[in-house]
Amino acid sequence: MAGSTREPLFTRAFIALAVAELAYFTATGLALFALPLYVTGPVGGDEASAGLSVGVFAVSAFVLRPFAGRASDRFGRRPMLVGGALLAAASLLLLTVTQDLAVIIGLRLLAGVAEAAFFVSVFAALADLAPASRLGEALSYNSLGLYLGIAFGPLVGQVLLDAAGFRAVWLGGAGLAVLAAGLAFLVGETRTAPPEIGGRLRIVHRPAIPISIGFLSSLAAVGGFIAFATLWAQRIDLASPSIALFAYGAVVVVCRIAFARVPDRLPSLPLAAASLVLIGVGLVIAAAWQDWVGLLVGVVFMAVGITFTTPAFFSAVFATASPSERGVASGTASAALDLGLGIGPIALGLVAAPFGIPWAFAVAAGIAFAGAAWTAGLVRRAPART
Repeated sequence: MAGSTREPLFTRAFIALAVAELAYFTATGLALFALPLYVTGPVGGDEASAGLSVGVFAVSAFVLRPFAGRASDRFGRRPMLVGGALLAAASLLLLTVTQDLAVIIGLRLLAGVAEAAFFVSVFAALADLAPASRLGEALSYNSLGLYLGIAFGPLVGQVLLDAAGFRAVWLGGAGLAVLAAGLAFLVGETRTAPPEIGGRLRIVHRPAIPISIGFLSSLAAVGGFIAFATLWAQRIDLASPSIALFAYGAVVVVCRIAFARVPDRLPSLPLAAASLVLIGVGLVIAAAWQDWVGLLVGVVFMAVGITFTTPAFFSAVFATASPSERGVASGTASAALDLGLGIGPIALGLVAAPFGIPWAFAVAAGIAFAGAAWTAGLVRRAPART
């Protein structure tokens, strides 16, 4: 049986990498929860200042991801993982000694540097560690750290804030980031091929750009939905507005575990295109069926779609890269995260303000369907790589 000869996936290094990612993104989720409260509370800022403090890290992360990818290929994954986690710890620890908004913005830009180094190197290391036949499965399992961290980070932050105030929150987050750095040492160096000596210095993996555009469309569509889901839940009188986002996260986690092997059994780009269609259908349902049942049904469709987008798109990206190019490829593809999660909420906010949230969901559906058409076009142009 083919199953009896499957190459091992759950090695010590793979598990250590997954737990390091969970620790890092739990610290991230903790900061996302506490920063708005800190800025509008002790710092004395307004909602605009709070939004800036939360989102500004994406600026430095986006600018530096391609450079982080090149550095990961040249110097190795472990220095970038450890360095990124320690920079994140410093950005949180220094919040304990400042209530100056400008300093906080500077520390959040530092957090973006950390994000670029850590996130890019996580995906490159994952591609190094996973057997080629199980890369999609590895991406499915590994990406759970991001979702679980963002889900549980706010809960940890709430407990620490209630128990001992903001100082405890920042210290707790810094401790989690240091834990991630320590686990990165257990991962070891995973780079299997050194960069080409004398090769041209590249910070962008050009073959990944068309694939990353499809990935960007999924993030812009879902990022826009997430930005307005709680507000829309309140307006349609959902008993607990947080249920919508909880349901989204829960369905993604369950499906990524239950269907972890699917991305290895189906061609990557057709799977990605189909996933974008599901996201679009979910957004149409949420826009047209304007009560709590419609919202939750739409959330399920979107969550099932997003279950497969990351493993499918990243599998397609890594298929275009040699082992010595995985860092650059990861940096190019993951830049879509900053663009999508930044552009989506801003663009759909411009629609929601004059026309209402359902129209914003409808536009998000259009983005997802356009992304599906684009990705399907890539299949027709390069069938042998998909």
